[in-house]
Amino acid sequence: MAIYAIGDIQGCFDEFLRLLDKCAFDPKQDQLWLTGDLVNRGPRSLDALRYVKSLGESAITVLGNHDLYLLMIAYVSGARRAKDDTLREIMDAPDREELLTWLRHCPLCHTEDVYCLVHAGLLPRWSVKKARALAAEVEGRLRGEDFREFLGMLWGSKPNTWSEDLTGIDRLRVIVNAMTRMRFCTAKGAMEFSAKGPPEFAPDGFLPWFDAPERKSVRQVLVVGHWSALGLKITPNLLALDTGCLWGGALTAVRLQDRAVFQVEGAKTRVSAKK
Repeated sequence: MAIYAIGDIQGCFDEFLRLLDKCAFDPKQDQLWLTGDLVNRGPRSLDALRYVKSLGESAITVLGNHDLYLLMIAYVSGARRAKDDTLREIMDAPDREELLTWLRHCPLCHTEDVYCLVHAGLLPRWSVKKARALAAEVEGRLRGEDFREFLGMLWGSKPNTWSEDLTGIDRLRVIVNAMTRMRFCTAKGAMEFSAKGPPEFAPDGFLPWFDAPERKSVRQVLVVGHWSALGLKITPNLLALDTGCLWGGALTAVRLQDRAVFQVEGAKTRVSAKK
């Protein structure tokens, strides 16, 4: 069995199918690991959701910030929608509730052997074991009866630093923001959310989360997306796979067993503004 880890799809379903063909993906014997952000801004988010759901155990996807945004606008009364979202087709779909229920039951992070699959990253003070336990706290709320209330309180950038003393929504918001939004943090793990450029343009006092000294997850391999300005980055303990397909870059897969890289180019006619 081959495992193919694939970066952010964001509704770029045509490129996704071409990439699977290039990988010779066989759902009967292979598995996909998807870094989250299946939806939004690309043209075929509904098709992406339906297809990944149809793969059953042949695909594992973690939740990204755009996936959570979809859940928020679907279930939170009065939620503000971004002008550039492309989610109307999902909102109007006859199988909307089936798809959204499946989505909110997806994990926030997935761990297996030496790997941790998560959309954005892990804070320096979290081991992979700790991160998996923290993710379970969020997953329990998303899958529970009060998930609408939880989604309504989730948005916000404060607090921006982890503490074991955090409780309630503050605790859960830090977990979600680290795993789905983080790019830069301080050595002690304070997060910064406004900077979206490449690592060399880190704000003063901040560094890429994966370069934080004494990072407790350094002995595992983190498989992530989210950071299109970072591009493809492969190191012994990191597979960063968001290569900006939505913006005319590539959609990238890495076969975990031998780290073979597969890519297809995205449409050059799409919006050029970076996410």
